[in-house]
Parts: sequence; C-alpha cells; structure tokens
Amino acid sequence: MARIAGVNLPKGKRIEVALTYIYGIGRSLSKELLAKLKINLDTKVEDLTPEQEQKIREAVGKMVTEGDLRRQTTNDIKRLQEIGTYRGFRHRRHLPARGQRTKTNARTRRGKKVTMGSGKVKALKK
Repeated sequence: MARIAGVNLPKGKRIEVALTYIYGIGRSLSKELLAKLKINLDTKVEDLTPEQEQKIREAVGKMVTEGDLRRQTTNDIKRLQEIGTYRGFRHRRHLPARGQRTKTNARTRRGKKVTMGSGKVKALKK
C-alpha cells in the first residue's frame, strides 16, 4: 500500500484514480501530474515501482494538499467573515455564497426543512 501525503492509497485502483484520494488532487490534476512524470495512467497502485512512488511523493510534496490546503481554505473564509464581505456573511449564516437561489433549493447547505405549522393557536383543554 503506497502512502503519499499522509494518505494510504488503495492497492487495487489505477494510480490515476487513487491519487484523487488526496485532498486537493482531482482527476485532471492527477492526469497532468502522471503525464509529467511519464507514468502510465492504467498502472495499479500495487504495481508501482519504488522509484515511481518516490517520484510521485516528491511531486505531490511540492503542491499544497491535505492539511495545509484545508487550513488555507478555512483561513480564507475567516478572513472574508472578518472584513464583512457579502460572501463572508453568507458563510456565517450557512447559506449558499455563490448566487444560488434559496427559496426552494439549497437543502444541502441549509439543512432539514423546518415548517412552522398552520399558524393557528390550538384551544386549551379544561
């Protein structure tokens, strides 16, 4: 099992897909990285040579990934909130920050739908 950037890559997967398990590396960046290192996309993780693993480790080590990237993203959001931007305000209120509608959608961001009932006050029993 290859361990790159603190993440254990699954043995049975192709290296192109396995690299996407690292936070900050998607499919396109994975393809670009492997093309630059001249490693076949169809190679399984378990079939990588130690030299290829080391090349990948060095290349990924130069990029901002995992904890550093998460920390950077969190700090960016905190900065937006502190300076009082519209996007920071939307983040603070847990609402979509990129102009999506909220009247009917945005359930993922806003959570479970809460209804207030009919509005009628029920009569008390005596």
